[in-house]
Amino acid sequence: MKWMMGWMHDTLNYFKTDPIVRPYHQDNFSFSMMYYYDENFMLPLSHDEIVHGKSPMIYKMPGDEWQKFANLRLMYTYMWTHPGAKLLFMGDEFGQTSEWNYKSELDWQLLQYDPHRSMKDCVAALNELLRNQRALYENQFTIHGFEWVDLNHRAESVIVFKRKAKDPAEDLLVILNMTPVIRNDWEIYTTGKSYSKEIFNSDSKEYWGTGNVFNPHIRCELTNSNEAGYKVTVNLPPLAASY
Repeated sequence: MKWMMGWMHDTLNYFKTDPIVRPYHQDNFSFSMMYYYDENFMLPLSHDEIVHGKSPMIYKMPGDEWQKFANLRLMYTYMWTHPGAKLLFMGDEFGQTSEWNYKSELDWQLLQYDPHRSMKDCVAALNELLRNQRALYENQFTIHGFEWVDLNHRAESVIVFKRKAKDPAEDLLVILNMTPVIRNDWEIYTTGKSYSKEIFNSDSKEYWGTGNVFNPHIRCELTNSNEAGYKVTVNLPPLAASY
């Protein structure tokens, strides 16, 4: 596998920006899928990005403390749902606040604080989903594993794509809300299958999110029986991703 350095730089540059200007950077965000199939790629967030004054991952994120952690959870969730293998450097999984130093151990003492411990729990949950959801790994290196669903809401910075398994019944819908604006009753039009359950929400209280916006019941309506078209209506939490 080849390190997907372009994805790394474009992703970090996108998430470093204030959410208010993210609509102007959406093309950089989505560019990786233009060349993804040229190689078997690994998505790296390596040691080289958290040394020499580049700052740890948590401090690359904009906003206050809550927004920094929300942005980082959102970025990791996007990373775990983007096709390709994952490489997360040690300390990134719990939001280490100092740069990597080979002379010392990681800042494990941070795990006594809720946001850092919850960040670790979020990454653990993403790993569990990666193991158990076939759509996230079966077709990760082929054109059959990914499909953009909605790139047309640039102004709202809401991006939707589908991860596809060999069995279409196991496909996943991934919804990213890149701003701190809550969007209730958001409509998504997709084809192929209906969706009935939210299986992950990065704004969950167990990950130090608000826990106020979620989808206990997915509203999914058949709109075109000939093409298996569906309208999915969901509530979008702030600076968060949901599957």
